[in-house]
Amino acid sequence: MGFARTCSVALVGVEGVVVEVQADLEPGVAAFTLVGLPDKSLVESRDRVRAAVVNSGGEWPQKKLTVGLSPASVPKGGSGFDLAVACAVLGAAERVDPREIADLMMIGELGLDGRVRPVRGVLPAVLAASEAGYRQVVVPEQTAAEAALVPGVSVLGVRSLRQLIAVLTDEPVPEEEETQELGRPDPMLAGLTVPGAGMGTGVAAVPGTGAGRPDMAEVAGQRAARTALEVAAAGGHHLFLSGPPGAGKTMLAERLPGLLPPLTQQEALEVTAVHSVAGVLPPGQPLVESPPYCAPHHSATMAALVGGGNGLPRPGAVSLAHRGVLFLDFSNHRARVRVTRLGLAGDHPVPINQPARFSSVRGGFMPGRRSGAMSGGARGSEGSGAETRWWWAVVHDLVAGRGGRRRGGRLPSAARGVGVAKDLRPLPCRSPAVASP
Repeated sequence: MGFARTCSVALVGVEGVVVEVQADLEPGVAAFTLVGLPDKSLVESRDRVRAAVVNSGGEWPQKKLTVGLSPASVPKGGSGFDLAVACAVLGAAERVDPREIADLMMIGELGLDGRVRPVRGVLPAVLAASEAGYRQVVVPEQTAAEAALVPGVSVLGVRSLRQLIAVLTDEPVPEEEETQELGRPDPMLAGLTVPGAGMGTGVAAVPGTGAGRPDMAEVAGQRAARTALEVAAAGGHHLFLSGPPGAGKTMLAERLPGLLPPLTQQEALEVTAVHSVAGVLPPGQPLVESPPYCAPHHSATMAALVGGGNGLPRPGAVSLAHRGVLFLDFSNHRARVRVTRLGLAGDHPVPINQPARFSSVRGGFMPGRRSGAMSGGARGSEGSGAETRWWWAVVHDLVAGRGGRRRGGRLPSAARGVGVAKDLRPLPCRSPAVASP
């Protein structure tokens, strides 16, 4: 009879819940039972863990094995528990000292050959571990840089279960060969991204950073519209750009993040956590340091805007634009997003919070409109209900004239990208961001 425990993290939205992984061995018919509200991918970890232990040179215990995930009332999913389950089983079998793994936080997926594969959401998981008082974290080598962003936490990046066993037993650490072939993408990075995660949210069209980022100095003309962007960036206001297609609304909106100040360390961690959970964090870029830009398609559904999906919802466009800019082009100007909390149906005990604090830029064409209040997204779940202002700039095409549409053809090179903006005015509008939970 043997018992061991270690810890991992379950993600609920973009927040982490510390989970204690317990393993118990008792005499009886060999069986492997996993309890604690696991989903399908977590139930399948029984086969992954068994194969990984055997292929790493270990001996699988031929006894009745029960692995429990506590608290049992919190649903758990994903393959990030594999590493913790394997070490708990090895501790119960006395292959490693149970005391060595009791205070370790382990996050990672195991391949059948024993390699440790990266998973999404490492940063929010390590943040939750740090807040719970854990100071030692074991993660896949590919996500060690992301985990190291959390101050006060010692991070160990491993390539395989064999290496981790050697570290825990004070044995020589074996060298693992690189699996990436020259000229081909690294298959180990496949778990960090979700196919189609950016579809409908516009996050795939995020402008570059640094020297490659769109700059307001590249815009010719549009004096009043540029002034409106500067006012919106300085005061955290929302902006409505009115003009025909091709007048330069998208061009101006893409350059608004360049006017915003760089993210602070805390803001960068918040934005990176959201992008890590969504599976859109670029490989090799563990920290998002500049304000994000998100431009969902005009036909994007409500789920794509606020988040959703089977099981635990993923962040939507409003969350991917957290601390940045959300551009809604040619959208219904009367649409209003009032989402502050997403709760699971039934008796789920944990509310799901998605951060959504952004500057909203709306683009449309309303000829003849002169005044009136605009409605739209605002400061998200962190809003306080305070008064805010929309800045309305009418952007006109220099060639087509006031309020006109360009009818095909190619603009002269001298007039390309040049326009006239008039009727710049602040429109008082109460922030619609705060809603009753």
